[in-house]
Amino acid sequence: MKEKLAGTDWAAVTQELHEKGYAIVPGALKPLECTALTVSYLDDTLYRKTISMERYRFGAGEYKYFSYPLPPLIQQIRETVYPHLAPVANSWMNALGIERRYPPSHAELLKECNAAGQTKPTVLILQYGQGGHNTLHQDLYGDVFFPFQLVLFLSQPGQDHNGGEFVLVEQRPRAQSRPVVLRPAKGDMLIFTTNFRPVKGSKGYYRVNVKHGVSEITNGHRYTLGIIFHDAQ
Repeated sequence: MKEKLAGTDWAAVTQELHEKGYAIVPGALKPLECTALTVSYLDDTLYRKTISMERYRFGAGEYKYFSYPLPPLIQQIRETVYPHLAPVANSWMNALGIERRYPPSHAELLKECNAAGQTKPTVLILQYGQGGHNTLHQDLYGDVFFPFQLVLFLSQPGQDHNGGEFVLVEQRPRAQSRPVVLRPAKGDMLIFTTNFRPVKGSKGYYRVNVKHGVSEITNGHRYTLGIIFHDAQ
């Protein structure tokens, strides 16, 4: 994983984030890493909380929040990817005239979270079966939040499951919402905006709110790993 991320063309990723609000890093995880994470879903010692989506009307499926300390692979992803995204986040804040600036290291971001009373890890693993889906939402968890998050895909579309596309919906002011439907392969890493992104108009940049969700799984099982950089209260 570390070698793969080190060899990623982060300049190209940055350009995609500026242009589209999301970017895909193909093959970020090896097949064996995907399998190990999927199997770990059954190890309840790793998790602090289990959520049934039906109970909270979030959709249909289940997810679990990891406890600290995080597994080494997940900790490595959080610490390695964050420094590449912080400059993009700061440029977005600047474009929108927002004073907020993000620190260069993930450890410093967590210090800000802790100072705001946000101390619980937000990394989660999600499991969907037939009929599973996730309603449109944003993963904010508190006043301190980082404007990018990751999803790593642990199952192969068309093989492990059908359906279950990843959906982004842009809510542009005074316009109809714009959906983006993605179908990343097993091992791919999707980087996308947590809350909003700047879009350039005729009078400068304006703010576009973004939500994400998952379409219905028609058969099979779908697993993903969600990495959110900020912590929860």
